[in-house]
Amino acid sequence: MRADARKNYDRLLLSAREAIAEDGVNVSMRDIARRAGVGFATLLRHFPTRETLFEALLRTALDELTGTAERLEKSASPSNALLSWLSDAVRFMGAYNGVVSMMSIALEDENSALHISCTNLRSAGARLLGRAQAEGVARNDIDGTDLFGLIGALGWLGEQPSFAARTSRFFDVITTAIMTPKARGQIKQIT
Repeated sequence: MRADARKNYDRLLLSAREAIAEDGVNVSMRDIARRAGVGFATLLRHFPTRETLFEALLRTALDELTGTAERLEKSASPSNALLSWLSDAVRFMGAYNGVVSMMSIALEDENSALHISCTNLRSAGARLLGRAQAEGVARNDIDGTDLFGLIGALGWLGEQPSFAARTSRFFDVITTAIMTPKARGQIKQIT
């Protein structure tokens, strides 16, 4: 890719990230192009459909979150690794208004460009959960799909104006329900 085309591509992704954070996944493609300072035709050359734009944007973020899980799996206590990753995952959901529905659909649609990234993310969370369960610090009656659903629920609640201010409280309630009493003495404060 030429340097100027790469610059436009990167500006479009940054503008899309900002627009989605402000206006949700139904933001106008023309608005994204305008924010990036490029013409609509330039946007369409890089991203011929809304789905291709969002897939490029989200795939990168999902893969980074999966990488975070892998690093935490090697470096943190099982309880802190799980809670830190959960916090990052909920923060991700909050940064992309409307992404919960897109990810839910992508998990079920093997033809979606986000399917592999979403599946990898769910598997990474399941590994962190399994490690915490093996250590006795997380409940044994939940699995990676449950965990992914709880993250999605917290993300959805954060998108709702009437609940957004209580996201931190909901996170505490959910994580207390996931973790065992044994974990409470081992957990560093998660910010």
